[in-house]
Order: sequence, then C-alpha cells, then structure tokens
Amino acid sequence: MSLKINKHFDEEQNQWSMELTGEVDIYTAGQLKDTFIKLIEERKENIKINAEGLDYIDSTGLGVLIGALKRLKEENKNIIIFNIKPSIKKLLNITGLDKIFIIKG
Repeated sequence: MSLKINKHFDEEQNQWSMELTGEVDIYTAGQLKDTFIKLIEERKENIKINAEGLDYIDSTGLGVLIGALKRLKEENKNIIIFNIKPSIKKLLNITGLDKIFIIKG
C-alpha cells in the first residue's frame, strides 16, 4: 500500500491541514518526514491531521510524528490528530502517545 498526503495552510485558523490516506510504514515514512520538514520550514504552526483514510501506522511512522512534534514544541505548537480509526487509536493509547498529541474524535 502507498501513502497519499494532501496538505494546505489554513489561513483562517493559522495552521496546517493534512490528510493522510493509506499506510505509514518503513517504506512510506520518509515521504511523511519530508513533508513535515517542508511544512515546518515554511511555517512553524500547528499541524492538524485528518487520519480518516489512514489504515495503518508502524513504529517508523510514529517516530516521524514524534520528530515533527519535537520541532513544533520549540515554538509551543502541536500536532492535532482527528478521525482516527479504532486500531490506530488503540496503538496510540498503548504507547502513551495519546498523551503527547492532541487527539480528537
């Protein structure tokens, strides 16, 4: 499976909006990492991720999310994740990452 990333800057809310579709694993994590680096270099603002289409994420993908969050925290910014499938929400709960990201819905 592949990863599709749609992104844009929401001027009204002054934050990045990102939609992930597919899987984030060892094969696609680099693509996500490159996207985060570009977004954060352009504007270090909150990143709101719609995970409705995200079917799977492994430890490599979680590492990419954590790395991006560390860079955002330098400016007191966050990653907000919403529309998470139950299996991914469970993974975030088990790893304790539900306490460092803002999880909605």
